[in-house]
Amino acid sequence: MGRVKKSTRKFEKNHLKDTLDQRKAQAKIKQQFALRDRNKKRQKDRGNDSEDEAEASAVAAKKAKEKKDGPELFDDMTVEQFFQGGFEIPEAGPGAKKEKKKSKKEKKDKEDKTAKRKRTKEDDEEAGSPAPEGKGGEDDELGAHVADLSALAEKDPEFYKYLQENDAELLDFTVAEHDDLAGIDDLSDGEEEEPKKKAKKRKKSKDVEDDAEDPNASVEVTLKDIETWKTALVENKSLRSLKKVVLAFRAAAHVNDVQDDKRPTYKYSITNPDVYHELLVLALKHIPDVLNHHLPIKESASGKIRITTETKKYRTLTPLLKSHSASLLHLLPTLTDPPTQRLLLNSTIPLIPYFLSFRKFLKAFLKSVVDIWCAHSSDETTRIVAFLVVRRAAVVGDDGLREICVKSLYAGLVKASRQTSTYTMQGINLMKNSASEVVGMEGMEKVGYQAGFNYIRQLAVHLRNSITNNSKESYKTVYNWQYVHSLDFWSRVLSTHCDALTEATLGRDSPLRPLIYPLIQVTLGAIRLIPTAQYFPLRFYLLRSLLRLSRSTGVFIPLAPLIFEVLSSSELKKKPKPSTIKPLDFAATIRAPKSYLRTKTYQDGVAEQVVELLSEFYVLYAKSIAFPELAIPTIVLAKRGMKKSKNAKLNNALAVLVGKLEANSKWVQERRSKVEFAPEKIVEAESFCKEVEWEKTPLGGYVVSQRKVREERMKMLEESAREDREREKVEREGSEDEQEMVVEHNDSEDGDDEEMEDDDE
Repeated sequence: MGRVKKSTRKFEKNHLKDTLDQRKAQAKIKQQFALRDRNKKRQKDRGNDSEDEAEASAVAAKKAKEKKDGPELFDDMTVEQFFQGGFEIPEAGPGAKKEKKKSKKEKKDKEDKTAKRKRTKEDDEEAGSPAPEGKGGEDDELGAHVADLSALAEKDPEFYKYLQENDAELLDFTVAEHDDLAGIDDLSDGEEEEPKKKAKKRKKSKDVEDDAEDPNASVEVTLKDIETWKTALVENKSLRSLKKVVLAFRAAAHVNDVQDDKRPTYKYSITNPDVYHELLVLALKHIPDVLNHHLPIKESASGKIRITTETKKYRTLTPLLKSHSASLLHLLPTLTDPPTQRLLLNSTIPLIPYFLSFRKFLKAFLKSVVDIWCAHSSDETTRIVAFLVVRRAAVVGDDGLREICVKSLYAGLVKASRQTSTYTMQGINLMKNSASEVVGMEGMEKVGYQAGFNYIRQLAVHLRNSITNNSKESYKTVYNWQYVHSLDFWSRVLSTHCDALTEATLGRDSPLRPLIYPLIQVTLGAIRLIPTAQYFPLRFYLLRSLLRLSRSTGVFIPLAPLIFEVLSSSELKKKPKPSTIKPLDFAATIRAPKSYLRTKTYQDGVAEQVVELLSEFYVLYAKSIAFPELAIPTIVLAKRGMKKSKNAKLNNALAVLVGKLEANSKWVQERRSKVEFAPEKIVEAESFCKEVEWEKTPLGGYVVSQRKVREERMKMLEESAREDREREKVEREGSEDEQEMVVEHNDSEDGDDEEMEDDDE
């Protein structure tokens, strides 16, 4: 990756924001001129006769003026002669003051006429946003400027021609994309191909209705309107009906907004809950279909999409897309019903290619989607649909959008991992598995590598600061769920995209493979930071993460010494204290409470974890030609630990494990005694026992049986936990009912006391 120049960084820091703001301001002014030009054209079409009369009167006034005062001083003078100078300007005579007053009056009339050309409120409603405060004066200035330029062509045609040749942008205020949705009506007229008489009659009746209609009143949407729009969208793919649905959907999205003076008035209003529901379903289900009909998306096999943007139809539908996207962004955070959330998210997936040009909106919308994806209150189905929206954006977007997707997913995962418990662990694992798919997806390797490098380096910096800092609280920057889940997440990413099967499919090593070594080093450093018995659960959690990475990538990680540190600790050597506390859930715990230390419950749990991790580590190399030599240290240390340990459960489990290790060593020795190649033949050594499945080995069969036992135990624990939650819910509801009954009883007694007091009186 090339290094960014210092001048570029300096420009981005000091001048980039001002430059962008200046360009946006210029674009806004051009857009306003375009709107003024369009409205002027409409007024001209409606009142050609009146304008002809005004023009004739202006010509007559000019002739009368010339007859009275003589020809203009500079009428016969060219632009070059004017700039050369050398002429005298006569003093103003008595008629000049009258002429000056007259010109001021004409200018005032012209400004009044321009002020009448403002857009109506219905035009503002169709444009997608109300006119800001104080815009009337600005419109007057723009109209006066346009009128002055129009008069310039008559007064000084040579100077007007000079402007046309040297500064045409000053005279031509046309913008391709504008915010007025009225162009959709014209586009719809051309597509529906109505007969000219019927179209003319319909247009005339529509103008009469618009004149009679109150501009401040909103049209109430009914179920009949919904059915009419639905028929037009489904059968005819009508753009006019699409425009109405978009405007009604915008009103529905803001229906719960606070009522105040600053709140804009919308063309439609919704008060019936049934109408609101039907309108949401209609808009979310059928708007993508109609857009795809008029602007089809062309997608290649590699996932690249292309939409024809040079057509008039695309330019006309652009403001409609902006309005609909703003409504979606406003509505999504307000939804709490999971089915409605899923409906909105599903409708957004096919619209992502249309929103690629709206980068600011897409960034904000993806943030809202990720908030739903990482919320523990969201159900599993809703989270999956939210993830599909982000994944679609990563597939069809460029590298910049993909980087936004990866950063948003990682930030959401870190945010959600703060609340880790037995109940939220399943959702967090779902988030890690889904996000890891996006990071290493095809076409995302470059962005995934950059993100992985930066975030793993950030984790390494936190670990280094925790080691070098001598304060008592420094370790907390590492020994927390956010740090642990981050290490586990990147372990899942590399395990998913650097495994042998994936790389064999690609025919090359994964670009993410260089990240394996730094991740292993950071994880090992985190494990050894505080080697006390209280943090054995954290050690076990990270060891499982490294086991997953070693199993998928084939990289050898020396984990046995870390496991034997636990086996030789004083926690397992000393006689435990009897206890009746609940067994500790090592899958959702990184720090054991002090009440668990030196208890038999905790010791049994640690012993079970040690045996499980040792068996899972050695089964990775059950078919290796070097397994006998690899297992010798473990067999010796396990037998030594059994002599020192006073826990019968641990001794029995270790004895079984040692027997399986010895049996597997003999099985490998029998097979390698028949080989004829030397140890230096690496390829032949790696293909040793390749035809045998690992489940068929002595150690593999033992590990399979132990996994089944643990799965059955986990199912039983989940069922008991579910029953406990239901029981607590029933008890909570019962206590609330009892409280309500007590309140009602007290109210009735108060009423009886009041009646008795009335009787006494």
